[in-house]
Amino acid sequence: MYYIYFPYIVVLALFMLYECYQNDHPRWWALMVLMAPVTAPYFIFKSRKESGMVIFLVFLSTFSIVWASEFFLFARDMEKNKYAHLSPLAVQMIRLSEDLKQSTLKLDTALVKLETLSKVESRVHEIKKTIEFIEELKMIMVENTDAIQRLEKFTADYKQFFSGKDLEWVVHIHDFYHDRTVIQHYNSLEKYLSSFQDLLEYTYQNFQNITEVKSQEHLRNYDEYYFRYRRAVDTHNKFNVRRIELQNSYLKQYPDIRPYLPGERQTEAFKLWG
Repeated sequence: MYYIYFPYIVVLALFMLYECYQNDHPRWWALMVLMAPVTAPYFIFKSRKESGMVIFLVFLSTFSIVWASEFFLFARDMEKNKYAHLSPLAVQMIRLSEDLKQSTLKLDTALVKLETLSKVESRVHEIKKTIEFIEELKMIMVENTDAIQRLEKFTADYKQFFSGKDLEWVVHIHDFYHDRTVIQHYNSLEKYLSSFQDLLEYTYQNFQNITEVKSQEHLRNYDEYYFRYRRAVDTHNKFNVRRIELQNSYLKQYPDIRPYLPGERQTEAFKLWG
């Protein structure tokens, strides 16, 4: 803190001392500027009545730059040292939980977007766009799963350290994601995405045969893909309802862990429009 401010004030006071010598002003003006820099404009105008405005504008701009630089350096150091008072285990836990929070938010946002894409009228270019997005979503889900597993392993290894302290909330996050209901939810979500992608890819590759030619063979195949997809949707929704119920009960007991848990969403079935 004050990396630039104090040298700047010293230079400002020396400048005022020079002004005092040059124009035969009281030397204590320089001392006043050193002790209270905000008085500098007053002495500037008193010393240079005609050209004082130019000097004042220079002072104002440099003073603003100095304070902005100090604020930036202070904020940087605060960010750098915000965990300095914590133990290495606590710092690592906070970083892992932040990774989980960000990946969970990213996954929730992507799933909401998928819901929007699956509701639009199905055209070839829209289906292609949704297929590509599901590929991206699967990668996001892998990132989220990795973040969960890293936090689970770390918490399990050092559970004794977190228990009975202010950091015990991380144990509740671990217990939530370790619950069988939540595991089933994630497994069903993975199957839902795979079956949805399979349906869309078959539809995209045979769009004309299904919608215009209405080939019986392609329609039967489409029905099979759609049946598997619809079953995956129903299964996922069943486990999703259980997960939401469990999540709500957790949040009543431990409201602080909300940012680290999935959003409450329901999946609707995609329909092919003619």
